[in-house]
Amino acid sequence: MFHAPIVPRARKRSRPAEASVTRRAEVKFEDVRLYLVERKMGSSRRSFLTELARSKGFIVEDVLSEAVTHVVSEDCQASSLWTWLKTCGLKDLPMMHVLDIRWFTDSMREGRPVAVETRHLIQDTLPTVTEGTTPTVSTVSQYACQRRTTPENNNKIFTDAFEVLVENYEFNEIEGPCLAFKRAASVLKSLPSAVQCLGATKDLPCLGEHTKAIMEEIIQCGRSFAVEKILSDERYQTLKLFTSVFGVGPKTAEKWYRRGLRSFSHILADPSIRLNRMQQSGFLHYGDISRAVSKAEAHALGNIIDEAVHAITPDAILALTGGFRRGKEFGHDVDFIVTTPVLGKEEQLLTNSIERLKQQGLLLYCEYQASIFDMSKLPTHRFEAMDHFAKCFLILRLEGSQVEGGLNSAAGDSRGWRAVRVDLVSPPMDRYAYALLGWTGSRQFERDLRRFAQKERRMLLDNHALYDKTKKEFLAATTEKDIFAHLGLEYIEPWQRNA
Repeated sequence: MFHAPIVPRARKRSRPAEASVTRRAEVKFEDVRLYLVERKMGSSRRSFLTELARSKGFIVEDVLSEAVTHVVSEDCQASSLWTWLKTCGLKDLPMMHVLDIRWFTDSMREGRPVAVETRHLIQDTLPTVTEGTTPTVSTVSQYACQRRTTPENNNKIFTDAFEVLVENYEFNEIEGPCLAFKRAASVLKSLPSAVQCLGATKDLPCLGEHTKAIMEEIIQCGRSFAVEKILSDERYQTLKLFTSVFGVGPKTAEKWYRRGLRSFSHILADPSIRLNRMQQSGFLHYGDISRAVSKAEAHALGNIIDEAVHAITPDAILALTGGFRRGKEFGHDVDFIVTTPVLGKEEQLLTNSIERLKQQGLLLYCEYQASIFDMSKLPTHRFEAMDHFAKCFLILRLEGSQVEGGLNSAAGDSRGWRAVRVDLVSPPMDRYAYALLGWTGSRQFERDLRRFAQKERRMLLDNHALYDKTKKEFLAATTEKDIFAHLGLEYIEPWQRNA
């Protein structure tokens, strides 16, 4: 059976032997001076952790002073912690590490002060206001691959507006502003709190004059008149409607619009229009596949595909990717990677799995693309949206009885089943880590990961490989963590890649 990843429960901490040590141990780390914040921690736990750290050679200060280098807190509310710290009158506060308790536990486990990583930092989310200046926010990287972006978006009012502008630029094939608004939306999604005033964006990257003008309009008026004008535009509305059909891209939608077509009924009634197989299925199942797919439905499909795959190859590997791997509750389709440890057999595994789904009566549509992957043609400087592995684009029949909690069906639909879009890709096992990283997304995260590799590391990255231009060699990776390590980046969990 296919199962969603299980998050292990935190183990209860056993009291280590060091807890009974009361004498001062030898100081091993002269340059590190800790201060444990009692707020949220409590005095007894603070005393225990203080003795533990001292027993391992750390200096722990009883009083917060300029001598402290590392402030450690269990207070997860960054704003309240920083408000308190700023009342302590510390001149060297900007030079101190303000750290989550995870840095402390990592250091205790290693028996030495571990390197401070982004995940350890408790960032100052409060605007810093001094006389004659505007509020600013903490330093944010220009690269999405150096930002942690969860599914929670605190600036949706801005990013929703930007996405309308992006879509309109795409319809008009205007690349520069389109990319600018994508990057701006990505930055805003990563922020830990909502932007309340334009001054708070002063030091943020990727926000140009045009994006700030839209934001200012929304802050002042609660809406953007430029966005509202686009939303009421007939051409925009028509192209958005047409491109919502599976198999219909912007160019086809534009061609139909120029012919005077404005609705699905116009298209289907026009005898001169020849729909391809994908478009025919797109119209046939439009009601189902235009509706969001739930996480429960994605897991039910995982079980179906897992059974089909393992009936053919018991040692096959199946992984859920895309937005659901990034922690999203809903998506427009479901993406899976399927492969086998035996190199060369992955494509056969895919075709056999499709055949089995067909025999089970679950296959409503299938477009199969054979692999054109050729390592000898790599590396390439050209970014391509799709990789060269074997893949298929499916529409599958999903029964309500297979879904925990039932189907995400339209009101009044009593069929007991729905059609769902599913994509399967089958890379060779030695390319699995790269394919998993690429298919997990998000699209902007992947774009910036490739941009970072090229501009900052002189490397070329895509869904197939990572090439070091300096060493003139391909870098092997069996996990995503290997790829991040090659790039000198902190590993970012899938649920933090929603850029």
